[in-house]
Amino acid sequence: MKRVAIQGQAGSFHDIAVQHYFGQEQVQLIYCATFEMVFENIKRDPTVIGMVAIENTIAGSLLHNYELLRDSGVTVVGEHKLHIQHAICCLPDDSWDTLREVHSHPVALMQCRQFLANRPELRAVEAEDTAGAAEYIAQHQCRGTAAICHAEAARMNGLKVLEDAIEDNKHNFTRFLVVCDPRKADFMRPLDKTDKASLVFSLPHEEGSLSKVLTILSFYNINLTKIQSLPIIGQEWEYLFYVDVTYNNLIRYRQSIDAIIPLTRELKILGEYNNGKQTR
Repeated sequence: MKRVAIQGQAGSFHDIAVQHYFGQEQVQLIYCATFEMVFENIKRDPTVIGMVAIENTIAGSLLHNYELLRDSGVTVVGEHKLHIQHAICCLPDDSWDTLREVHSHPVALMQCRQFLANRPELRAVEAEDTAGAAEYIAQHQCRGTAAICHAEAARMNGLKVLEDAIEDNKHNFTRFLVVCDPRKADFMRPLDKTDKASLVFSLPHEEGSLSKVLTILSFYNINLTKIQSLPIIGQEWEYLFYVDVTYNNLIRYRQSIDAIIPLTRELKILGEYNNGKQTR
């Protein structure tokens, strides 16, 4: 049985992503209040796997998670892209006429901004977690209060779904990374079957330094799918570049890495894995 640490609780989008990614495999979830605790669980027990959100098609990148990923020393061994669908739910005895507040994570509230604008009678209240908001309403029997969460979280807590798919943008996906102790990486995925990699590096503060790296990747037919820059604390105007690439030839990919190493500083391969599927 695999033990998987996630930020959030039962019914959260991390929980749903784990269910989709591991399918019929037996999984024991370790619920964590913060992303830091996810990585701490892996550090304490190398057999633990982590599932962490890294970017959303609407809200953008989770920048702090890039830092945690780099500093923790874990390896990325997989990814999953989950369609994010929000529902509004409440206690069975409540209705639109009795609701006065709606609780959810600030990102979920933002993603349902237009829906909430059409319900001006509902006061939006930020919560730490979407599923946690539903659980709180159920446990404390909060009359007149709704939660925005996944419909599964509503059902798990015995709440009534008033309306599903209330998100403003129906093309709302979150990308999750599967991470583990480097010593366990080969058990999680066959390296010769990989077609995607995540890298991080810094560059000399010279004209055209990034362009040179990208030109070499292009020469080796390596497809750049994402680039994210973050400032290096204490080094003004210098940056770390987090890059995702895809490839169809492992040898050519390895050659490209060898070719860009002399042009970069502190290049680190965060993980090599399979390009994840999108699920709804």
